[in-house]
Amino acid sequence: MRAGTAPNGQPRRTALYEAILRLENLDDCIRFFEDLCAVTELRTLEQRYDVASCLLEGKVYSEIRKETGASSATVSRVNRMLNYGTGAVADSVRLDLSRKAESSDTDSEGSEQG
Repeated sequence: MRAGTAPNGQPRRTALYEAILRLENLDDCIRFFEDLCAVTELRTLEQRYDVASCLLEGKVYSEIRKETGASSATVSRVNRMLNYGTGAVADSVRLDLSRKAESSDTDSEGSEQG
């Protein structure tokens, strides 16, 4: 699927995605999405991203449900997306996990030297 084409083959409206790319920092991004989305929509997106992170860390459904508050249906939906989606979310989560591990390694090395 090309960036300019929706899953149904119709032309995709890209103005929203272009606006997101123009955001300069985390605070701008949070403010943009708070204006654009209802609180429940944002929490749903955030929860799905957290679930994806847990799944890629190898956690089991019961642990994920307890940690994120997500329903088993949501965990299953996110798992399906990770396995059969475009891979964009999985790539982003893996990058976050890699950076988190590197930061953790750096923090522990600093405390060992102290």
